[in-house]
Amino acid sequence: MTRHRDGAAVAGPQTDGARPDAVPPDDVPVAVAELGVTLGTSTILRGVSFTVRRGEIVALLGANGSGKSTLVKSLVGIVPITRGHAQLFGRDVTARHGAVPWDRIGYVPQRVTSGAGVPATALEVVVSGLIGNRRLRLPRGARQRALAALDQVGLADRADDSVQVFSGGQHQRVLIARALVRDPDLLILDEPLAGIDKRSKDALAATLEALHGRGTTILVVLHELGELGPLLERAIVLRHGRVVHDGARPTPAAGHDTPEHDHVHPHADAGHRPAHVPNLRVEL
Repeated sequence: MTRHRDGAAVAGPQTDGARPDAVPPDDVPVAVAELGVTLGTSTILRGVSFTVRRGEIVALLGANGSGKSTLVKSLVGIVPITRGHAQLFGRDVTARHGAVPWDRIGYVPQRVTSGAGVPATALEVVVSGLIGNRRLRLPRGARQRALAALDQVGLADRADDSVQVFSGGQHQRVLIARALVRDPDLLILDEPLAGIDKRSKDALAATLEALHGRGTTILVVLHELGELGPLLERAIVLRHGRVVHDGARPTPAAGHDTPEHDHVHPHADAGHRPAHVPNLRVEL
């Protein structure tokens, strides 16, 4: 499922670092050049550069605290970029006028524990993925699209159930369906295997394999390869905020380093999202 949509690259505000090479937007879903992130007094990412080409499935690996989650959060605008540049489909993520085609991007955050409040059904959570900063009303056929997304993750029969009664694996699959309802060209997942059972991991692997077969570009953060290992074409390994490996297979130590303290700033998820970036995350 590869679509071609015209659009010229739009330069963002000037920051330090080299700008990614000029390339057709559809050819490079992700282009990062000398990207750095500093939160408070902590430098999380240091000169990170890589590209993800159309149709690739790429793992972002590393120990806890290596900067994996901060990197993907910077790509979707949750964490501010301090230096360097990042482009999604040729559009600078720091541009202030809605240049990034967010409707082409699905983001699956790390799963969090259910909180108190009014329970939402699986269908309601997935439908919310169709609402963005520029779209206050649901598009026509939203329910049918949400049901189709739930069917892709094997939960269509649970559409009207409250997510508060779901297992960890089912929660994760609802989050994935919420991203898939956009019918994205690029799917970014942050630790999708964390805290879910073997059956759910296998189901996730099958879902990603099917999406990959349809041409979806996938960037997935992992601590270990696990059930997704056979699907991966390439691995980018971070250590202490730097890329230490980028190739067809991870280094022997990838995913097996001694876990370190997670250096993500305590407020990295809150209060930093620029106004132009749509709310792509949901907490179940």
